[in-house]
Amino acid sequence: MQPPLLLPGTTVRVSNPSDTYYQFEGQVQRISDGKAAVLFEGGNWDKLVTFRLSELETVDPLGKKG
Repeated sequence: MQPPLLLPGTTVRVSNPSDTYYQFEGQVQRISDGKAAVLFEGGNWDKLVTFRLSELETVDPLGKKG
């Protein structure tokens, strides 16, 4: 399976069900060596976490399905 095309600023969702951040949505900050650093912002906390590209899926900013 081809990993999604991601660029800095893309909104993504963690798609790996065994990951602590499963279904969390964040913004890609940088991409290097097949991995992406994703920024999660949650009210009074911010967290930058690195994921393999295959563990992420893009999120439609308008919420359209299909």
